Amino acid sequence: MRRIVSRLAAVLALATLAGFGPAQALDTPARAALVLDLSSGAVLLEKNADQPLPPASMSKLMTLNMVFEAIADGRLSLEDRFPVSETAWRMGGSKMFVHVGDRIRVEDLLYGVTVQSGNDACIVLAEGLAGTEAAFAARMNARAPEIGLTNSHFENATGWPGDNHVMSVRDLARLASRIVTEFPQFHPYFSVREFTWEGITQANRNPLLGLDIGADGMKTGHTEAAGYGLVATLNRDGRRVVVVLSGLSSMSERRIE
Repeated sequence: MRRIVSRLAAVLALATLAGFGPAQALDTPARAALVLDLSSGAVLLEKNADQPLPPASMSKLMTLNMVFEAIADGRLSLEDRFPVSETAWRMGGSKMFVHVGDRIRVEDLLYGVTVQSGNDACIVLAEGLAGTEAAFAARMNARAPEIGLTNSHFENATGWPGDNHVMSVRDLARLASRIVTEFPQFHPYFSVREFTWEGITQANRNPLLGLDIGADGMKTGHTEAAGYGLVATLNRDGRRVVVVLSGLSSMSERRIE
């Protein structure tokens, strides 16, 4: 990320003087990447921006978007509680470590997703809103084109690998932009450094939060099929910027790039 931030500083400086032109090609080992300036809507840098790729946990941003919409519409509150099913409890991968039969506040589940990337928390939210995870995924697919996601398809709420669970980096950038602009009250959840549930403290999985580059969110992702990815929001020189990287080969490459 440091390489892209350095390149970004130069692009922003030039844009301040001459205005934004066409997006520049981005030289990166990432399979796909995009840098978006939120204030202008201009794409500054991009590579394979519209290619549908496995997003891993970065697609949890869509799960969160659905929850944020339900709260904004008055269909849900942060104090509502959802029960934990055996399906949620048994889910593999990253966990919040919920227990079958517990009824957990929506706000705690949000921290379980934004900080801990809990697959179990995602399923609890999905089942609470739609009855089943499959029904929730169908709602995600119906909503996606309505909010401008044109190269995305969802099979689940977690980003678990699936043959047709894909997103483009442009769609991920649009989704991050939507969360920042439409639901600003929830953006701080993504910068919480750690969250404790049932005596288990887990640090935020975003490796950029501890670096002095202006990062304040959003979501990492990793599976064997997806490689290592990151959606990051940054404040740079008074501008809000979204950076998306997908398909890097390692955690260290993701951090350095």
